[in-house]
Amino acid sequence: MADKKIVVAGATGLVGNAALQHFGASAGCEVLALSRRKPRDLHGARHVQVDLTDAAQCRDVQAEFHGATHLVYAALYEAPNLIDGWRDPDQIRINDLMLRNLMAALEPAAPQLRHVTLLQGTKAYGVHIRPLTVPAREGRSEMYEQPNFYWAQERFLRELQQGKAWHWSILRPVLIIGLAMGGAMDLIPPLGVYAAMLRAQGRPLDYPGGAARVSQAVDVDLLARAIAWAGEAKAARNEAFNVTNGDVFTWENVWPAVAEALEMKPGEPVPLSLAREYPKWIAPWDELRRKHDLVSPGLEELVGLSFQYADYSMRYGQTQSGPPSIVSTVKINQAGFTEMMDTEAMFRKWFGLARSRRLLP
Repeated sequence: MADKKIVVAGATGLVGNAALQHFGASAGCEVLALSRRKPRDLHGARHVQVDLTDAAQCRDVQAEFHGATHLVYAALYEAPNLIDGWRDPDQIRINDLMLRNLMAALEPAAPQLRHVTLLQGTKAYGVHIRPLTVPAREGRSEMYEQPNFYWAQERFLRELQQGKAWHWSILRPVLIIGLAMGGAMDLIPPLGVYAAMLRAQGRPLDYPGGAARVSQAVDVDLLARAIAWAGEAKAARNEAFNVTNGDVFTWENVWPAVAEALEMKPGEPVPLSLAREYPKWIAPWDELRRKHDLVSPGLEELVGLSFQYADYSMRYGQTQSGPPSIVSTVKINQAGFTEMMDTEAMFRKWFGLARSRRLLP
């Protein structure tokens, strides 16, 4: 019998998918995958279809939560206009409601609950509003004055946990790199499609972004291991932690590694809005799928809102070098999670996997 029952909310997303894979390969874990759509690969988990915005649906599946010991909350609602949506009161309300609906059903059904992991990110430090205080540190440079669904969820969880046997941890990853389809913030599909369009024309891999900014990223598999660590470590109880690969990068400097992973030559800086350009690629992408016998779906199903996120991440339209976007990972390292990964190797890994799995040509 499993000694842990892990509930993963948002199982089709980038982080949820990685959590399914990690816990599915871990001994003694029963894994429950919650999402509206069935994930392409459950990694041994059992899927429960539920829309977290609907309290009645959450109550209807309450029996599934019996015996749950851990909740990994990676569910996320994003507005169709991704970047503007980050300041939208409706986006804040919906994300707050989703967590409340799930906990209202799960907590009474799971008296053995030991831990809840909640995902935030650098918007906790106002990266979408202002230059970061470098490095952004937990407990020092949070931007609580800026409305954000992070704060709504965090306040709710802190209050709910008072006097209870379970604990929570908040993880704040930087730019997450992995491979999920149809996501809002997953850069491998949009950059892979962009590269495929250039490659089909015999062109090198031009850099479509704007002026440089020193940033950080995190491999989603490393993040999944951080989630597993937080669920067990005493030092992680009721604490927030930044999570990164441990190094820094600029897109221009990592671009040759991206090109090499895609078997292309790096090109020149040629600014291009992928979000505006991609409608022209829908039919050519279908042709490439047939030509290369790809298993990936049509363009919009593959990429989701991530063309918008690619423009944002690579600073399309920005002509001045941006302030560095760097967070401190001293706290999580001192608490006991010390894994690191070379960011260039991470990009090679994920583009290589996308090609080997026939998601990209």
